[in-house]
Amino acid sequence: MIKRISQCPACNSKLQIVTLRCQNCGLELHNEFKPDPFETLNSEQYEYLISFLKNRGNMKLLQAELNISYLNAKKKLDNLLMALGLLTKEKEGAKTMENIEIINTETWNTDNASAKASDIIKCKLKQCGGKATVSTLEGKIYEIIALKDGETFFCEALPVDPYAYRVFDIITDFLIDQGGKAPKGNARNYKVGEEKCDENTVAGIIGISYFKKSYGESTFDPVFIMAAILEWAGIVHNLRGFLELTEEYKKKICF
Repeated sequence: MIKRISQCPACNSKLQIVTLRCQNCGLELHNEFKPDPFETLNSEQYEYLISFLKNRGNMKLLQAELNISYLNAKKKLDNLLMALGLLTKEKEGAKTMENIEIINTETWNTDNASAKASDIIKCKLKQCGGKATVSTLEGKIYEIIALKDGETFFCEALPVDPYAYRVFDIITDFLIDQGGKAPKGNARNYKVGEEKCDENTVAGIIGISYFKKSYGESTFDPVFIMAAILEWAGIVHNLRGFLELTEEYKKKICF
């Protein structure tokens, strides 16, 4: 059977289903029928959907199969959801690099003398005009942007946006309490309170103190970006499996 086409081959307008025919008895129904949204997907959207299902929603496997970046994969997912009527521009609401409002750094009041991680990062962003690129432990490059409110920042790679700068104070206070070094943990595969996502890990402390999650609940895992930003700011060493305060930052806080 030939796959139903959804666009006119002559003028490229949408085609309307007006006739349904029974293959057994030949009965025909004439009306204006609503098309199946899955049948209206273009070839690119269909390919993405098949890859997404085949890889059980694992974005890393999908990226590898389709040879696309994380940001591209995320954008294609939004396009697919909108094509299926599961996400609209109004509901989408999430910020993108195209629609965010960057802070005017000339009017941004920052505290250059502060030893708080959040203030240090704000000062560095101000020096960069509100935008900066950071590198993860795997060498991936991401852009962070200071938002107009002066209290939050944005990065498309993060699972939730925007984030408040206080998340960095939560992390550094935790590292200080742990003697300057602590395991990153894993909130992708573990719930709050489990061994790799408890109050002794960076992922766990973000879930508990920032997202206000309780034991047994799932939480988000932004550690890979937070670690990259903190290292960019000279506050931590981003190690394999661990975060460790730098000697420079220890001196600043008289640790």
